[in-house]
Amino acid sequence: MTFLQTFLLMLGAHALADYPLQGDFLARAKNHRAPLPGVPWYQALTAHAMIQGTFVGLITGSIVFGLAETVMHAFIDFLKCEKVIDYDIDQFLHVVCKAVWCVLLFGATA
Repeated sequence: MTFLQTFLLMLGAHALADYPLQGDFLARAKNHRAPLPGVPWYQALTAHAMIQGTFVGLITGSIVFGLAETVMHAFIDFLKCEKVIDYDIDQFLHVVCKAVWCVLLFGATA
């Protein structure tokens, strides 16, 4: 697979995991500023981030990139819930992470 193919697959997987696979429940439950009664926000945030990380791991064939994506996705979404960043910056940072994983996977000259 090429750099571009990998990057585009990760973007597609991101869209799938951030919209239909996240759904309203996880989108609301992961927000520690407006928690759903009886639902630990950190479990919802972790589940969502792990879905993202799983896709990255499968696409890159690397558990390291999958774990890195899980951590970074959770951190970025936490910042959004804290209102440190807005929705556009949140999505931009997610795309930047995918680009970084590709650069690290294929090398800066790919």
